[in-house]
Amino acid sequence: MAAGTGAGLWFGAAALAAGPVFEQDFDAVQGEAVPDAFTVLDGQFSVQGTGKERCLALPGSPLESFGVLFGSPAVSGREVRARIHGTRTGRKFPTFAAGLNGVNGYKVRVSPAKNAVELVVGDAQEVKASAPFAWKSGEWTSLRLRVTPAPMGVRVEAKAWQGAEEPAAWTVSFATPDAPPSGMAGVWGMPYSGTPIRFDNLVVAEPAMP
Repeated sequence: MAAGTGAGLWFGAAALAAGPVFEQDFDAVQGEAVPDAFTVLDGQFSVQGTGKERCLALPGSPLESFGVLFGSPAVSGREVRARIHGTRTGRKFPTFAAGLNGVNGYKVRVSPAKNAVELVVGDAQEVKASAPFAWKSGEWTSLRLRVTPAPMGVRVEAKAWQGAEEPAAWTVSFATPDAPPSGMAGVWGMPYSGTPIRFDNLVVAEPAMP
């Protein structure tokens, strides 16, 4: 189900050690229709921009939570990577996330209004871990989320950063004995600022284990 060829190139060497099973940038996508490899859960997603600037876009209204799924279903041993762009309007901020294990699985969520990056789980978005995050409006944010088998259950780890250099350490993590649901990867946007949210360089990979 892989699509595109360059989606992983902006990640560091550690990220490239993981074998991609799905890749999608939108440079060569013709028209505005969302590619067939995606399942739109809700929202008026479309492909916008020109050349290297083409990406998946979510309009700034209505002010709800919307998402798309991609890749093949899995329980663990996967990671998802994405770049997401949003802007603030006064004191209003977007919220956005990348996830694994479907709608009810795990998500790494950037909440600029809280100055935080969070690991959340389930449809209720229960926060399992959080860390400070100084988000800058108008810059691309890179997200990376990994779910791997642990001696008792699974370990969930995530990173969030802006700029070219990926941090060496995971930003947030937790372990759980609960078996996660099987599901696809996805990205979500909540355009609370009333401005579009853009998504690009979407990758699902099998992480290289130590």
